[in-house]
This record gives sequence, structure tokens and C-alpha cells, in this order.
Amino acid sequence: MSRIRRHTPLRRRPVRNAAIVGTAVLAAALTACSGGSGGSGDGKGGAADLAGAGKKAEISVNLTGQQAKAGEPVKVTLAAGKLQEVTVTDGKGGKLAGKTGADGRTWTSDRVAAPGTTYAVEAKDDKGSTAKAGFTTAAADKVNKLSLSPGKDTTVGVAQPLSIVFDHPVKNKAAVEKQLKVTTSDNTVGSWGWMEDYSGKSRVDWRPKDYWKSGTKVTLEADLNGVDSGSGWFVKDYKTGFTVGKNQVVKVDLDNHRLKLYRDGAVVKDIPVSGGTPGGDKRSWRGKAVLMAKEGTINMNSETVGLGDAYNKMVDYSMRLTWSGMYAHAAPWNSPYFGNTNHSSGCIGMSDANAKELYGTVQVGDPFEIVGDDTKGPQAVNNGYGEWNLSWEQWQKKSALTGGSTSGA
Repeated sequence: MSRIRRHTPLRRRPVRNAAIVGTAVLAAALTACSGGSGGSGDGKGGAADLAGAGKKAEISVNLTGQQAKAGEPVKVTLAAGKLQEVTVTDGKGGKLAGKTGADGRTWTSDRVAAPGTTYAVEAKDDKGSTAKAGFTTAAADKVNKLSLSPGKDTTVGVAQPLSIVFDHPVKNKAAVEKQLKVTTSDNTVGSWGWMEDYSGKSRVDWRPKDYWKSGTKVTLEADLNGVDSGSGWFVKDYKTGFTVGKNQVVKVDLDNHRLKLYRDGAVVKDIPVSGGTPGGDKRSWRGKAVLMAKEGTINMNSETVGLGDAYNKMVDYSMRLTWSGMYAHAAPWNSPYFGNTNHSSGCIGMSDANAKELYGTVQVGDPFEIVGDDTKGPQAVNNGYGEWNLSWEQWQKKSALTGGSTSGA
């Protein structure tokens, strides 16, 4: 226990240190004024006042030593008196905010201590005395990282969800979800939903109840530093933000073989197309897909999607809609079927000219609403961004928290 005795003009005492196992004990030095230079013994200053000089204020910290446990809040307790201010600073200058309890003697950090981090604690009491302590948390035995989509400062379509994919499985889903804060410029209502990504990794998406409004600004703060995922610690915070662009919806009618691009509710393009061949594995998916990426000219090989040696060719103006390989793209070899027959291997094909024009107009995040009688059905929720194929109530149930919907205020 580190003790600092009160100082008077008459005498000075050295700081004395003693070890206390399990807590870090600090002393706050109290200052007293003497009523006079002589000791009258009448209780009015002098020697009588100095009789109380032996009292000490002690402050304990719950985390101590060089291998303190990470993932817990920092708690500071004053033995007597009132706390005026507590500051907890890490080695990089970052601070843990916190609150003093109703009794005025206890202070608890809002966030937990991160692994492998050195912290300095400074506390002041209501007499203006200061005490200090420090500790270092044990390093993480395993670190979990993540990737965020969409990218920072991008502009996306009205159906683009926030999506987080984790390097290692997330077992403590509720603890992680609590640290994910979505802020929007118009208080958009949305909810997180957990799934296994198409890659097999843990994934959580935040989807609005309805499509975003054009112009909405969105920020995600993932305050995960110090959170245990259950299979690895997070050792940093993450942040991304994007803006919702033009209000565009692509509607594909495979029964009538037409693709129409709507902007603000009005048709701006009407394109003849050919979808997946009916009656087998080459059928297209139907439902609400989201444009994941504009990939340009790429090699498409049927063997990579389980269709044998049906094709292996370079394809222009490729717009990815699912992880399983459904695209909208130029398909000049299929030109006899545009507008009249579904005769592709599952993709939505169109002429070079129409594909070029559409490619230059659509945004990543634009919804493709696909209908047609002879299709595979809706894509799975993790096959790209398939969450729009769930009702709002179904999507909310995928949150790890009770009442998962939140307003992105």
C-alpha cells in the first residue's frame, strides 16, 4: 500500500510504500492548516489540530501487476471521502472514459481493459489530493481481426448492408454486437443479423428495415478493443462510413426477358435479356440480390460453379450478384435469345452495348429484384447479400440481442 501523509508547515514525512496482494492501493495526500505556531492544547489549532494528521485516504484499483486480466472494466475505489476525477490512460495516450458511482467513492470505466496494454491511473479526491498507480494486462494468446464492407468513404446503392466478416469464429456474439454502433444522418431503423459467411467464417450484417434513402450518411464504429470473441481477442477498434447514392432499383422479369432500371421510381433503361436455362442447375436465382461488385472483364469457368465444362471464356462488363457465380454481363454469343428465351448458364446476359451502358450506370449496392417462374428460388442469405429475401421480422431474429432493431441515430 502506497501512503502519502498530510503535510504541515511544521514537519515533513517521507512517502512509505508497502505491498498489498490483489489490489493496487494509492494514497491521496490531505492538506491541513494549523491555527497557530504554538500548541495550546485547547483544541483550537496548534498541537490539537495535528492530532488528526495521521488519517490517510486510500484508493484501490481492481487490476494490478504485469499480467492483469484483460476484458474487464477498470474499477477505482476510494476508502473515504469523495472522488473528484479519475483518469485512466493507455501507453498510446488513449483514455478510458468512465463514471463515478452514486456513493462518490467508486469509479468504473465504460470500456474494458485491452490485452497487452499498459495503463496509468490517476485519481483526485474532493480535497484536491492526487494518487497514481499503473498496471499492464496480459497479452492476447490469439487475436481476432475483421474486414468491413462497404469500403470507407464510398458511395453505394440503396440496398447495400453493412457487413463484417471475422477471421476467427465469434462465439460471444452478444458481447461483440453490443460494441457495434451504427449512426445515420436520418435515424434509419435497422438490425444486425448473424450468419456463417459463404466462405465459412463468422459474419454479421446491419440491414435497414427498408431500402436506404438516397443521400443518407452512415457511420459504423466497432469499439472492439479488449473484447473476447470466444476464439480470440480484438486488439483494436474499427471505423468505416459511406454515403447512399442515387435511388436506383434494377427489376428483372425472366418470364418476359426484360431488365428495367428505375431511378427515383421512373424507368430509365429497358433492356432485352436472357436468363438461366429452365429445368435444371442452369436456372437463375430469383428474389432480391444486391450488386456486390463491378468486376469488368473476367474469366468465367463453368467448372468453378459445378457445371462441368459448359464454358470457359472471358466475359465483359461483369456485375457480380452472388458468391455462387450469378452475374449480369455482356453475352454476345447468346444474342438470338435476348428478349425471348432464357438460355444462359444462370447469369443475366445482354448485348455488349446494353451491358456497357448498364455497367456505367449501376452502383455497387443497387438491388436487383428478379422474378420468374422457372428459377432456383431465392438465394441464401449468405450467398452475397441475400438478407433482403427475409422479412423484417425474420431478419430481426438473427440478432444476438433481444429486440435487435436499432435506430442509427
